[in-house]
Amino acid sequence: MALNPKSYCAYVQDLPADHLHRKYHDSQYGFPLEDDNALFGRLILEINQAGLSWITILKKQDNFKAAFAGYDINTVAAFDEEDEARLRSDAGIIRNRLKIKAAIYNAQAIQKIQSEHGSFKQWLLEQGEQDIKAWVKLFKLHFKFTGPEIVNEFLMSSGFKEGAHDPECACYKLAQEEIKEHYGR
Repeated sequence: MALNPKSYCAYVQDLPADHLHRKYHDSQYGFPLEDDNALFGRLILEINQAGLSWITILKKQDNFKAAFAGYDINTVAAFDEEDEARLRSDAGIIRNRLKIKAAIYNAQAIQKIQSEHGSFKQWLLEQGEQDIKAWVKLFKLHFKFTGPEIVNEFLMSSGFKEGAHDPECACYKLAQEEIKEHYGR
């Protein structure tokens, strides 16, 4: 059976191994993330992609990580107006005021989730299998700048929702094995 011609897997299959899309697809997309900071980082990237191409975000991925303190939740949660101004002047990231404010707010929201559930990852696992409407409703209760596309991509790209890889994709089985190992499902 062939890859779905509209899938990300089909899009990257003929790209060179060192292409940003290919590297992301083959090693990050749909694979589980180890800890809450990594999950928070992925949420930041997905939020910042809204209205832009994913290649723009991939090119700026290292800049985002540096600008947002290595995605350290506690550090970002403590960002103040001076930090917001620094981020708005950082040409290496997306300088959208609402997206920057959302990152800080979301770090604070994750801190609350961690205090109640032990970790952001644990909270996500506790939600179980839900349709995207339920996930979006849940995310909107806790986070800012989390519409259907952002929530769907965050969940797929971090391995909490099926659909990142076509079953015929070479990465599918590896991603599924890692999801089972790290998320227990």
